[in-house]
Amino acid sequence: MSPVIHDTFVIERTYPKAVATVFAAFSDPSKKQRWFGYAAEVFELDFRVGGREVSRGRLGEDTPLPGVSIVAEGEHLDIAPDERIVIAATMTVGGSRISAGLYTFEFQVAGEGTKLTFTHQAAFFENADGPQIRRSGWEQLLDRLAQSLAN
Repeated sequence: MSPVIHDTFVIERTYPKAVATVFAAFSDPSKKQRWFGYAAEVFELDFRVGGREVSRGRLGEDTPLPGVSIVAEGEHLDIAPDERIVIAATMTVGGSRISAGLYTFEFQVAGEGTKLTFTHQAAFFENADGPQIRRSGWEQLLDRLAQSLAN
């Protein structure tokens, strides 16, 4: 059995949209699905403290495990409208839990736009993708958020 790997990373982005608009991209199920659950076979979001979100799908052909199931699940621990969202999350690949983490999204006014600070704290288990790949995945998701906000 491999040891658990603990890691924390922070990604900051600035979007040229009002805080309320960026926050809505996280709180509105149809808006969040555009950038977060875009490739999911199932995407559910119950945006309230204690509410859950689930994204289920299969890994793409361009991954090391094409066609293998992937499930991301989370519970909203704290929501401060237009300020903060905290989610406890897990990821399961091929039926094996690979990580558990705490995701904190902070929204701040930045001129006429919004500064988003995302803090990802996680424990990665045996056969996990690891911190570097997870960070890369979140950078891609936040790029998709920018594209979604532009449309």
